[in-house]
Amino acid sequence: MNREKRTEIFRRLREHNPNPTTELNYDSPFELLIAVILSAQATDVGVNKATAKLFPAANTPQAILDLGEEGLKKHIRTIGLYNSKAKNIIKTCRILLEKHGGEVPDNRQDLEALPGVGRKTANVVLNTAFGHPTMAVDTHIFRVANRTGIAKGKTVLEVEKKLLRNVPKEFLHDAHHWLILHGRYTCIARKPRCGSCIIEDLCEYKDKPED
Repeated sequence: MNREKRTEIFRRLREHNPNPTTELNYDSPFELLIAVILSAQATDVGVNKATAKLFPAANTPQAILDLGEEGLKKHIRTIGLYNSKAKNIIKTCRILLEKHGGEVPDNRQDLEALPGVGRKTANVVLNTAFGHPTMAVDTHIFRVANRTGIAKGKTVLEVEKKLLRNVPKEFLHDAHHWLILHGRYTCIARKPRCGSCIIEDLCEYKDKPED
C-alpha cells in the first residue's frame, strides 16, 4: 500500500470521527490505567460496569490499597481473571505510591515495570492519557492493519512498528483509536461489513464478501 492511499484512509476516518477516544470511562490517568488493566480479556462494556461502582469508592492508589485485595475483588468480580487482576492492581498501587508519588508515570519503562502492565497497556496509557503518538496493537488493530494492507505483519510488535513508520504523522496520535473502532464495528472478525465501510475502495483485502 502506498503513502497516498494510507493518507486518504486516515483522512476519511478522521472526517467520519474527528475526535476518537477510548470507550473505557475514566477521569484521570490513574483511572485509565486501572481500567486498561481490567480490560485484558474483557469487554469495555463489562469494565465500565465494574469501574462505575469501583471508582466512586476508590479512584486513587491509596484508596484502592485501603480497600485491600478482598475489598477490591468485590468490585471487580464480574470481570474475567479478577483474582489475578486484583493482585496486580494492589501491587501497582503500592509501587505508584512508593516510587512515583502516587502519580502514573508518563514513560514506557516505568509503566511496563508495573504489575499487570504490558506493552499494549503502556501504549494505551501513553497515548490516551498523555498524548504520546503510540500504537496499542490489540486484536482489532492487528486484524485491520493486516486485512486492509495498511501495515502487514506476523506479530503484534511487527505491526506496531510498521504502523508507527507508515501512518502519516498528522494522523498518528488518533490512528490507534480509529483502527480499534473500525475493527470493532465495521471490519469485524468473522465477516467484515464491507458494504458499509467508508474505506472499502482503498482496502486491499482480497476476500471481501459479496453482499
